[in-house]
Amino acid sequence: MTSIAHQTVAELGGEWSILNRQRRDHVRLDELLHQLEGSEGQEQRAVLREINRLVFPHAFAEESVLWPALRRILPGDEGERLTLQVEQEHQEVNHLVVQLDSEELSEEERRPVIDRLIEVLREDVRDEEDELLPRLQELVPPSQLRALGVAWEAVRRTAPTRPHPTVARRPPGNALAGLPLTVIDRSRDVLDRGAERSTAPTARRLRGLSQSLAGVAGRVERVGVMRVGEDPSTSVDDPRA
Repeated sequence: MTSIAHQTVAELGGEWSILNRQRRDHVRLDELLHQLEGSEGQEQRAVLREINRLVFPHAFAEESVLWPALRRILPGDEGERLTLQVEQEHQEVNHLVVQLDSEELSEEERRPVIDRLIEVLREDVRDEEDELLPRLQELVPPSQLRALGVAWEAVRRTAPTRPHPTVARRPPGNALAGLPLTVIDRSRDVLDRGAERSTAPTARRLRGLSQSLAGVAGRVERVGVMRVGEDPSTSVDDPRA
């Protein structure tokens, strides 16, 4: 198998091919991870916010659109094995980001969590680009790759932007959770950006509203139907509970 990392856009099936769409996000993620390695304090938190807004919609669209398709397309239990490995990596990313969102970690305690997050995200990219996506490329014609790319992109643009560890990594649970969590997450993004540009009293109010919405998201996540379809290896209790 040939990694998709260094293929041309034409070789990947065109601009809208799922392979090209995936690699585009991976290139941007690599840039952000390099920034994260040398950052600290407020700069580090700003880079992490950008990573979250890239990684979580990307992964949600994979889990909702791409991995179910792969489980149908790949022969035998190959699709199950490969997609489960990536889902387990996604789950660890969720846990690591939840830890980093906590105000309880000191700067010294944050560093090993940051280092592990970088490691897992790079492992995830390698697994996808070197093994999983090349298998898809072998079995699916360019027209179908482009159809998958359009579907994946549509979901990615309207997906949650924050970690939700207790929600299923598979349909139907993740599909049911998608709409309410997307509305909450993207509302929080607006509030948080407003807080960054506001004076102290307004910023406090906006951050308070964002935290209230975080509590709503936590209650949504714990609704039982949101966990339906989960593989046991990625089914966990909410680390924030």
